[in-house]
Amino acid sequence: MALRVTFVATSRSTPLLAERFEDDRPLDQAGWDEVLRVAPGLLPLAAAELRYCSPSPRSRATGDALGYSPLAQLALRDCDMGRWRGLTLGEAMAREPAAVDAWLADPRATPHGGESLLGFISRVGGWLDTRPVEDGCRIVAVAEPSVIRAALVYALKAPPATYWNIDVHPLSTSTVIGWAGRWNLHLDGVTAQPLRA
Repeated sequence: MALRVTFVATSRSTPLLAERFEDDRPLDQAGWDEVLRVAPGLLPLAAAELRYCSPSPRSRATGDALGYSPLAQLALRDCDMGRWRGLTLGEAMAREPAAVDAWLADPRATPHGGESLLGFISRVGGWLDTRPVEDGCRIVAVAEPSVIRAALVYALKAPPATYWNIDVHPLSTSTVIGWAGRWNLHLDGVTAQPLRA
């Protein structure tokens, strides 16, 4: 039996350029307003048999606001950024430019003393591969954009560098269908209308 795992990206609590590594701040008012604005379109996902979230405050808050009552999963936590935790990419670059360059270039690098990109992708992929088929076929997981990027790289068996080329917008959805070791990306869309002559 194939599983359908739909990831919902958390609402942001800051502008993109102000995003911090392992940001554990709760949703701000703009984030709450954003969740409430898009909630009607995401509410049907609450019918999933299993509902999970990253352990971050904004993932939990996003999932609760959408009516999912998700169960936090440690394996869906953000990448461990070691001593860069709480910094923006720009701040880390200003302090340790060579280390940031090494981290961006080598998926096995851990110049920050935390988790490598490859390790992060493997951890999230391990979570995906161990979802219980017998408990139902529909799963929703509210997660940080970085976690969703890692899941998509794993599911597609793409090179780790692909991680840097995936944009995950707040409150967007990404769905993979399959089972352990065999996942397909599922793209929902509007059926094109025929052109009139």
